[in-house]
Amino acid sequence: MNKSIALVTGASSGFGMLSTIELAKKGFYVIATMRDINRQTDLLAHIQQNHLEEAILLHPLDVTSFESIQNVKKLLIEMGRIDVLINNAGYAAAGFAEEVPLEEYRRQFETNFFGVIAVTQAVLPIMRKQQHGKIINISSISGLSAFPGLSPYVSSKYALEGFSESLRLEVQPFGIDVILIEPGSYITKIWSKGREIEIAEKNLQEHSPYYSYIKAIKREIVKGEKDYGDPIDVAKLIAKIALQKKVKRLRFPIGKGIKMIIILKKFLPWSIWETIVLKKLVK
Repeated sequence: MNKSIALVTGASSGFGMLSTIELAKKGFYVIATMRDINRQTDLLAHIQQNHLEEAILLHPLDVTSFESIQNVKKLLIEMGRIDVLINNAGYAAAGFAEEVPLEEYRRQFETNFFGVIAVTQAVLPIMRKQQHGKIINISSISGLSAFPGLSPYVSSKYALEGFSESLRLEVQPFGIDVILIEPGSYITKIWSKGREIEIAEKNLQEHSPYYSYIKAIKREIVKGEKDYGDPIDVAKLIAKIALQKKVKRLRFPIGKGIKMIIILKKFLPWSIWETIVLKKLVK
């Protein structure tokens, strides 16, 4: 295999699907993975539309399954290289902490955090041996600034941020770059799913003490949809970073208003920041 090889997790939709196409257009051979291979329809349509059948391999991968990850590792060993890993697989669970079952937190972390670690551990020996590679972790602005009603998702992304910092310092001497992409709100299935399905049922019942609060949050999400970005911009950023010889930055925030949120969060006293957030949601 003379082409550079990229592995993308969660490639059935959203950032994963679009970055798969962008990487293939840029000359990568892409192993596009997804937990349920039956969800390949949208990706296949994009592949055929762009005539990329020879540049993309679809492969099942459940990032929470040791056996599934080992199967992908064997494939990479057979290919003899792995140049870029895009840790994109994830979902957004929501709800107020008092009413979110502990098992839901564990399930969120199994995919969004431990899944990243497991896949990363599978590719690192190959990257270390070849003395180069890029690990691009798809984080979120939620990994830098928390929001009420999203603590399962927010917590998993904060954990990913810390893991990525440590990992970058550990593998830099072996020629491996670790990068964090931190999108704001984009039009992807993760948020429509989060709004309609993953919000804890107890919060949506009128007898919940958080009922009016969660309704206000949903209103804010819907109201902000007009400002959601096009996910192709994130995919293009991923492809651009993947092509760089050396990536000197760790974090790449992207999205409307994201840089301002980061600056305000960093420099405002917590009491002021808290007042701004709650003023929108608590009447």
